[in-house]
Amino acid sequence: MEKFKISGFSDEIDANVDVQFAVLNKLGIEYFEPRGIDGKNISALTDDEARDLKAKMDKCGIKVSSIGSPIGKVKISDDLEAHFETFKRVVAIAKILDTKYIRMFSFFHEGGEWTNEEREIVFANLKKMIDYAKENDVVLLHENEKDIYGDIASRCEDLMKNLYCDNFKAVFDPANFVQSGQDTKEAFEMLKNYIEYMHIKDALSKDGSVVPSGYGDGNVEYILTQLFKNGFNGFLSLEPHLGSFEGLSELEMGDLMKDLPKSGEGTFTVAHNALLKILEGIEG
Repeated sequence: MEKFKISGFSDEIDANVDVQFAVLNKLGIEYFEPRGIDGKNISALTDDEARDLKAKMDKCGIKVSSIGSPIGKVKISDDLEAHFETFKRVVAIAKILDTKYIRMFSFFHEGGEWTNEEREIVFANLKKMIDYAKENDVVLLHENEKDIYGDIASRCEDLMKNLYCDNFKAVFDPANFVQSGQDTKEAFEMLKNYIEYMHIKDALSKDGSVVPSGYGDGNVEYILTQLFKNGFNGFLSLEPHLGSFEGLSELEMGDLMKDLPKSGEGTFTVAHNALLKILEGIEG
């Protein structure tokens, strides 16, 4: 398992970062994707708070795989100049935390079909961010997410064919594609050459509910197998989203449920164990 780089959104364990790091150490996970830090969004940290976080990371032997930022998760009708200032703040935080990767999104709109005019707004703002990323030597990782411009494979491909570069690449999230009605094998074939980073999350197509990886319709094992065959050595970032999953205790998962705590640590551990099971199958 040492060859796999596992990370995760450890704010799903607990809001307190000390608790997050204790559980990551317990599980042998050396990276995290910071999003919620002691009740504050990562983008809201001051320089001093970011430096304090880095000191705790160093003490616990934890590194950042990518900033789990909220950038691009606003409407195109919002104040995008103010949002760009938030983006610049995230870039500064990434530098303090010693990571080159920043997870981000491609904006919401008012709903319905995306118009050409709305697409132009999305692209103009992403290009502005990419230019700033180039100046600051960071890599923006676009995550497919429900209801943003890049929610389905065809629009993600549109983004990548036009904007992909050393500073703009793709995060592939199987569960988000399932929840957007997108077949994940089809999405993978369209986007495989652009994928830099994986979110490990699975979901059921019948209702969109999130389940441990390998137990949904996201084809997680197939996608990881194909990625590794193609030489992928990027991060696998756990995003369990299992806290409100009804029926978790009844799920037929054998040893995955054995002797687990019942808190966020428990569901995070379930997600981690499910990933390990998939990786063992791929290695075997």
